Amino acid sequence: MNFAFTEEQEQLRQFVRSFLEDKSSEAAVREQMETENGYDPAVWSQMAEQLGLQSLIIPEEYGGQGFGFVELGVVLEEMGRALLCAPFLSGVLASTAIMHGGDDEAKKALLPGIASGETIATLAFTEESGRWDETGITMEATPSGDGHTLSGVKSFVLDGHTANLIIVAARTDAGVSLFTVDGDAAGLTREALSTMDQTRKQAKLTFDNTPATLLGTDGAGWDTMSTVLDLGAIALSAEQVGGAQFVLEMAVQYAKDRVQFGRPIGSFQAIKHKCADMLLEVESAKSAAYYGLWCAAELNDELPSVASLAKSYCSEAYFHAAAENIQIHGGIGFTWEHPAHLYFKRAKSSELMFGDPAYHRELLAQRIGL
Repeated sequence: MNFAFTEEQEQLRQFVRSFLEDKSSEAAVREQMETENGYDPAVWSQMAEQLGLQSLIIPEEYGGQGFGFVELGVVLEEMGRALLCAPFLSGVLASTAIMHGGDDEAKKALLPGIASGETIATLAFTEESGRWDETGITMEATPSGDGHTLSGVKSFVLDGHTANLIIVAARTDAGVSLFTVDGDAAGLTREALSTMDQTRKQAKLTFDNTPATLLGTDGAGWDTMSTVLDLGAIALSAEQVGGAQFVLEMAVQYAKDRVQFGRPIGSFQAIKHKCADMLLEVESAKSAAYYGLWCAAELNDELPSVASLAKSYCSEAYFHAAAENIQIHGGIGFTWEHPAHLYFKRAKSSELMFGDPAYHRELLAQRIGL
């Protein structure tokens, strides 16, 4: 294992950062968060055609580039830094579920569309209980002809209101299973939710005898979902690191520029302490996230425990850094016109996604046998 990125990975970072500085400026973010879809289709197409980001971790045989989770982490870190408004993370979850679902026919049929950016895909897992574990899945799947029908409600579905492919976790007589549902399927009602973080859209999906196709083996869905949620937690941790690094830089720069009583506020001991604490937490979060990316790339035995470790620590580090950034900026940091609140809201929503820090610390304790 090597925590240093290769020259090619650093080049990827520079390409993505340059692209996002142009396409995901603060003005662009504010514009997209006010739209119904929550992203710019033109930028989404450019991401696929010019950079191939949607195809990054999809195997070459299915139209992808065949890179691993380390490269994905580099990209997500830059997306977190730029607060990119796009259905990218939801696509990572969906494609990961398909790749680990053990269904070769589904891989051939679904992954090329995701890789090209033509298919907007997502994973519908959580329900109104808000639980992230297996017991939270109560939606029922009923055999119907050659397939199944789904009835129930899924909440907090990333980009669920715009996705044209939805991977749904539901219960059959054999246990938790995964199903694919078309975005325009009969009996499917989609409602965009009003959320605190307007840069990342979520939706409520209601299924009423909606036709669905089994993905993988009946009853084996939780084994797949457990891996997908661990990989998703590590992917989100990398994104959180990108946001945390940016708010740290924002705070330090303001501490240098803002002058009070004839001297920069960064020269005051209280501000120094805040910036030092932020730096320590951000650097520690990087270590946790990068180690998680390596475990994800290797799919080794440490993946479950490291996923919970990274998600819990990176969530708290990002949220604390975003809050301290507002404090260091003072009055202007609380205004709508300043971008600090956008990162604060993204940090809060990301903290709760896939389970909050307390949930993951408990999960970590169980996984290491405490």
